[in-house]
Amino acid sequence: MAAFIASQRTEHSVPHAVACRALGVSESWFCKWRDRPPTRRDDRRIRLAAAIRKVFEDSGGTYGSPRIGSELREQGWQVSDNTIAQLMGDSGMAARVRCRRRSLTRQGTRPAAPDLVKRAFTASVPDVAWCGDMTEIRTDEGKLYLATVIDLYSRRILGYAMGAHHDAGLVVAALNMAAVTRGGNVDGVIFHSGRGGEYGSADFARVCARWRCASRWAGSGRASTTPSPRPPSPPSRSSTSTAATSTPAQRAA
Repeated sequence: MAAFIASQRTEHSVPHAVACRALGVSESWFCKWRDRPPTRRDDRRIRLAAAIRKVFEDSGGTYGSPRIGSELREQGWQVSDNTIAQLMGDSGMAARVRCRRRSLTRQGTRPAAPDLVKRAFTASVPDVAWCGDMTEIRTDEGKLYLATVIDLYSRRILGYAMGAHHDAGLVVAALNMAAVTRGGNVDGVIFHSGRGGEYGSADFARVCARWRCASRWAGSGRASTTPSPRPPSPPSRSSTSTAATSTPAQRAA
């Protein structure tokens, strides 16, 4: 009770006399408690709180009471996780959860397509090589997924699509927008993407066929006659490319 009276003065500016009168205790009793020398228990609690603070800060604020308890017991402290949790709460220490980013790419059972850009994500002229991907964006209203198509020559975003679900509809809409942005003439463009199921879907294969793109995911077997932007290097095993069947005319970036 004395600690509660002391906290009212510190946290809410309530005089000790008022708190003692409200609780029906003697003010002299409270003053005696306040002025007494610290006990061995108080001293241990202060040292324990300091040790908890050090382990917590050394962890970057990510350790909770179980992991801090393990550290302290290795140092020779005899303390329970519940006591540590109580002291952490009194001091305002709360473990920060490390967010692990989850990739949207899900490896499928289909064989990987050849990497036609050979990990050279540049191009000497416009519309030789495009790159596409899908990104997860966290918002206050939930997750939002963004699919994009970028020209590797100018790094210009030619097409994009957003939606509440990461599915083939987004990558199809992004590629359609990119093709329309270039006037519908995208023959010979190499389209490079990850190995996500959206890029290996039948819907994506159909839109590639519409714009005269051969989808390697669909197993068309058609090769590109467009040279790669850089000399060949060992192929990637974690990506795929799609290509059209003729060399593109140079168009403005």
